[in-house]
Amino acid sequence: GSGSFTRSGINYEAGAKTPMSAIFAAISLMLIVLLIAPITSYLPVAAMGGVILIVAYNLLDFHHIKNVLRYSRSETAILLATFFSTLFFELEFAIYFGVILSLILFLARTSTPYIPTMAIDEDDHKRSFINIHKKPLKQCPQLKIIRIDMSVYFGSQNYVQNRIHQIVENERIYHILIVASGINLIDLSGAEMFVNENNRLEGLGGGLYFVGLKSRVYEFVARTCFVKAIGNDHFFDSKTSAIKSIYERLDRDICATCNAQIFKECRE
Repeated sequence: GSGSFTRSGINYEAGAKTPMSAIFAAISLMLIVLLIAPITSYLPVAAMGGVILIVAYNLLDFHHIKNVLRYSRSETAILLATFFSTLFFELEFAIYFGVILSLILFLARTSTPYIPTMAIDEDDHKRSFINIHKKPLKQCPQLKIIRIDMSVYFGSQNYVQNRIHQIVENERIYHILIVASGINLIDLSGAEMFVNENNRLEGLGGGLYFVGLKSRVYEFVARTCFVKAIGNDHFFDSKTSAIKSIYERLDRDICATCNAQIFKECRE
């Protein structure tokens, strides 16, 4: 038919830019069949099959396939599974199988975002937040700083929530600052999870705070009442303002006996 992969390939090679090309191809095919059908009946089926095979062969991107096989095991698995599916099942089923398999692998990959613990680098005049696994740094015993490097959505919310629970239960820290510059999306389930965790932390005398949230992400969560539910005073544009505000909420008795003294406010 005029909508087959091979005909789409011919359209593309001919310079087609829009789906209208398929319509014109279908009309042209209809005219050919109606006007010169007696002549085309003399064409050998093998010859027409050969033309189709050549067009299909030209659709194969061997350079891209070679890169997939060389650099990505997960995409190689999807490629091979889809290829062998076309040999044993119908083409449509094989395509659906490949799409579903790629979706499953995507969800598996994004369901466990990287959440490193951060601390202030006192050797840096900018006092930047640094991953403690890259450089051993002192940490505040009352404030945990973490960074989430992926979207927070229905597939990853449990992992993020478990990380917050580990901090509370294992380290007994109830003030948690999330460096949100790496978050590209917070869906409704993720927003609801953050609200619940903030409420739980506030019940323990702490809170959940965000710094560096991207503007488009902030706009979306603001429309969902996520910001209102947590409190606008829990969101900060800069790390300096975040530390200054959160410091005022820390337990002064613990601060008096703290040996870390990593914030400027600790020494004032």
